[in-house]
Amino acid sequence: MNRLYPLKFKPLFREKIWGGQKIRTSLGIHIAPHPNIGEAWMLSGVPGFQTKVSNGFLKGNEVNDLLEVYMDDLVGEKTFTKYKDRFPILIKFIDANDWLSVQVHPDDTLAAKRNLSGGKTEMWYILDAQPGAELISGFNRKINREFYLKNMKEKTLKNILNFESVKKGDVFYTPAGRIHALGPGILLAEIQQTSDTTYRIYDWDRVDGQGKSREMHTELALDAIDFEVPSSYRTEYSMAENHSVNLVQCPYFNTSILDFNLPVTKDYSEIDSYVICICIDGAAEVDFGSGKESMSKGEVLLIPAILDKITLFPRPACRILEVCSE
Repeated sequence: MNRLYPLKFKPLFREKIWGGQKIRTSLGIHIAPHPNIGEAWMLSGVPGFQTKVSNGFLKGNEVNDLLEVYMDDLVGEKTFTKYKDRFPILIKFIDANDWLSVQVHPDDTLAAKRNLSGGKTEMWYILDAQPGAELISGFNRKINREFYLKNMKEKTLKNILNFESVKKGDVFYTPAGRIHALGPGILLAEIQQTSDTTYRIYDWDRVDGQGKSREMHTELALDAIDFEVPSSYRTEYSMAENHSVNLVQCPYFNTSILDFNLPVTKDYSEIDSYVICICIDGAAEVDFGSGKESMSKGEVLLIPAILDKITLFPRPACRILEVCSE
């Protein structure tokens, strides 16, 4: 069997009524002929929407097919034992040119009860934000189910939502159960569980060309919503040049950020996991011992678990998000 190497994937594009062109203009990803791309799925094992390898001798293979062949060499023993032949993490770029619907995702327990593929915990890294851009994360006060339903009935939901102004570099962790929405002028990287289950709560009274509203999932969402209010919805962190800084650690993924202008050697021998490198600025060359692979802004590279050590060479500077399994 040929040795594994850092893998790139061909993106899958999702047209959305709220999408735009920033995935092309800011990230350099070719999206023609699509006019309103809201999401670019850069690495996905979602059935029916799997990404295919775009480099090397495995070109054309879907990510879950690789799992069947390479198993723990690809993702690590612990991850393969837990998820088998389904890649556990979905990586997206999202371009919000208008408000997305206010929505919530079920957790694993509720998803299992409803025979769904899994829950959806996610995080956002803001790649770009226009002045005044906002998003919604959770509620702005402690409320209960009855008060929530009262506001839904009276069409005053916006009064109890927590609006956050955002800028480039902001991080928001969104565990399953937390209501959320993106506002216009935001481009971000999303890291999430492999699930596409979304319960839509409110869609800003929008209608399509035929005058129809999108379907709402008011009842389904009710049991999914977490009404707790944390002390802060924003993840605070400080950069450290040429060193990885932890951003989010949760039961499904760990994410760090690495800003480097000098060569950095990474030893992954003890984490028993793949590592996903999301290049969010600049460019770099990855030396994995038996070869080299490049990455530049807007590219995603999957480092198989069997590659214990890599060296990153900035060209001339680079910033990446590093994602692995918990």
